[in-house]
Amino acid sequence: MSTTLPSAGGDGHRTLALSAFAATYMQAVNISLPNAALPHIQGALSMATDEVGWVFSSYIAASAVVMSVANWLAGRFGRKTVYQMSLAVFALALLLDTLATSSVQFVLARVLQGAASGPLAPLSLAILLETRPPAQHARINLIWSLCFLIGISSGPGIGGWLSEYYGWRSIFYVSLPATALVMVVTALLLREKRAERSKPFDFFGLATFSLGMIGLQMLLDRSERLEWFASTEIWIEAGASVLGFYLFIVHVLTTKTHFLRTALFKDRNLVLSTVISFALGFVLLPTLALTSPMLEELLNYPVDTTGFMTIPRGVALVGTVVMTSLVPAQIDYRPFMLGGMALVVYANWMMLGYSPQMDWQAVVQTGVLQGVGLGMLIPALGKAAFGTLDPKLRPEGSALLNLSRLYGSTIGIAVVQIFFYNNTQAMHAALARDLTPYRAAAHVVGSIGAPGLAALNELVTQQAAVVAVIGQFEILMFAILVVSPLVLLLRKPRPAN
Repeated sequence: MSTTLPSAGGDGHRTLALSAFAATYMQAVNISLPNAALPHIQGALSMATDEVGWVFSSYIAASAVVMSVANWLAGRFGRKTVYQMSLAVFALALLLDTLATSSVQFVLARVLQGAASGPLAPLSLAILLETRPPAQHARINLIWSLCFLIGISSGPGIGGWLSEYYGWRSIFYVSLPATALVMVVTALLLREKRAERSKPFDFFGLATFSLGMIGLQMLLDRSERLEWFASTEIWIEAGASVLGFYLFIVHVLTTKTHFLRTALFKDRNLVLSTVISFALGFVLLPTLALTSPMLEELLNYPVDTTGFMTIPRGVALVGTVVMTSLVPAQIDYRPFMLGGMALVVYANWMMLGYSPQMDWQAVVQTGVLQGVGLGMLIPALGKAAFGTLDPKLRPEGSALLNLSRLYGSTIGIAVVQIFFYNNTQAMHAALARDLTPYRAAAHVVGSIGAPGLAALNELVTQQAAVVAVIGQFEILMFAILVVSPLVLLLRKPRPAN
């Protein structure tokens, strides 16, 4: 049985729309909220440096997997039921985050939180579209996207300020009242809606794809600690990843029903846009994951200050998205994509000039440039992806773009961590190798005693870490540079689209 939204009048629809925006914001802000608070979380939970990436990747990966099945769950069990269950589990996970006493407990709580957040964004958008007439759907889509971007951009600033003055657990407590309010509003105003006939869902395809991605993610996250293929665990994770992707590809090629229709991959613009979206995700969150720890741990900025230093990047990103979205559809989007990519590459190139002697203005300047570039790229990428796509395939195409961006972020965080640790060790060896008995400096070192040697080693380690972090921005720069030629292969949109 299918029912529609209540005829509660404009006030009821506005209240329901605001609650849907709030749910979208909560899902997004909790991705980046722990970013500036990482030093406090690490200290409280005795979290190793190579485990920091799990704070982000566990949430994003779990969210991406459940997001894939969100619409089927809503059709099968009812949208209101799934929405409220997601909110309830999300609130429970927030509490578990605050109760964690070890890194394992915290990461497991983040996995649960990410899984619960998966249905929130797509179902919130569905609710928003039903509260407004079709003529306003494009505007609603834009506002919903901005809400998501504002959430990711504002997370470090809010998290840094709260953790500095109220403790790191407060960054999770703060979402509880908003979650409870959204639950109350949806309980009162949202009517149940489910599909007349539940469509079959390709769980085997989702399971094999998830196995491949999770195996790859675990391999990248754990490989440095376990010395790569010297560990049995890494072999198991590599085998699981290869097996998962192999079964997924065979399944897609040999069956008629799969959770991503093959018709999607026949549209050249969508395929190319998906690859570019992956690169976009590879840069979007890993930049935050690198910048805040560098400022706090290596350059000794206060936690709240590092959070606030990311705000100009977010303001530039959101403001540019708004302005770019106002460009008439008749204007070719490809120059905007190339211009945005050029700005992102230039900003990352400027980041290669970071040094311990720089002031906050250098970070803000590069952040604003990168924000403007990403703000030009994101709307143009959406126009490119859907400009030639059959309107019937747009919901699945949108899901594919979102998944590619999310997985790009998780893989990007893991990759920059791997290179960071390798480069730190290499730079430490390079800086320390001159301290030999044949150098005059070595005789000074020999006279300062054990405390002096420890201080000198700490200084060398810090310098090596600074050089290693700065080197990771080169990887992010090349991630965009490599996919930029794909823009030239994009077709112009059809006038009807």
